Amino acid sequence: MISEAQFQEELLSIIQNGIREDIGPGDYSSLACIPSTEMGKAKLLVKDEGIIAGVEFAKMIFKHVDPNMQVETFIEDGTPVKYGDVVFHVSGSSQSILKAERLVLNSMQRMSAIATKTNSYVRLLEGTQTKVLDTRKTTPGFRACEKWAVKIGGGENHRFALYDMIMLKDNHNDFAGGITQAISKTKAYLKAHNLDLKIIVEARNLAEIAEILESEGVYRILIDNFNFEDTKTAVQMIGNKCLTESSGNINEKTIRDYAMCGVNYISSGALTHSVYNMDLSLKAID
Repeated sequence: MISEAQFQEELLSIIQNGIREDIGPGDYSSLACIPSTEMGKAKLLVKDEGIIAGVEFAKMIFKHVDPNMQVETFIEDGTPVKYGDVVFHVSGSSQSILKAERLVLNSMQRMSAIATKTNSYVRLLEGTQTKVLDTRKTTPGFRACEKWAVKIGGGENHRFALYDMIMLKDNHNDFAGGITQAISKTKAYLKAHNLDLKIIVEARNLAEIAEILESEGVYRILIDNFNFEDTKTAVQMIGNKCLTESSGNINEKTIRDYAMCGVNYISSGALTHSVYNMDLSLKAID
């Protein structure tokens, strides 16, 4: 995974780009009718149910827009919320609050939706040893926040991008001339470039599971689009030789059945690409 410093850089980039995109040369609506000396206060109001996420990120946004803004937090990230809850108050320059408003809401609404969906999957796996993973199926330019939301919801992060883990999928294996060749070439490349990266290899059937097991140095096998019976067989074949991960069209109805097959991880793109934003508002307080 990427370092904490890299992760913070990604978050800062999201904030900077979001402010650039939304404000541009100026928030003329606020500049036109609100004096620069006007001070105000607003509340983050929940109009939905789920797991709140993005509180700490909102604080980063407010601080970036105006270091003098103050946030009083009532509900922390990862907490269940309901309609009518107030997550925090923000006070300071009225112009600054309005500058930050849309980026805060857009971010928190999506992060909360992801945390809520992730948490629902995590709860479905209670009593098993299987952990929920996200994927790279994220919103371009917003990946760091979406992966942060998965962790807030109780899930775990897969690789962050193409550079922090090796994942040999079907196309890699086919283009490389086969699974064994792909693994061999990858290990040679990592050694030549002095890179210490874990290797995950995707299998499309039991024959490919057997072929992967003939090579050393594989960290995890991705058991992709297998049915329940073949997944159980694959897990038995792999044993303790490496970790296992199921993926492919797994949903709320099937996730626990796949977990009961004995896999270590279940990855789901739906955590980040198929969610409905939580309804939140930032309302001025008189």
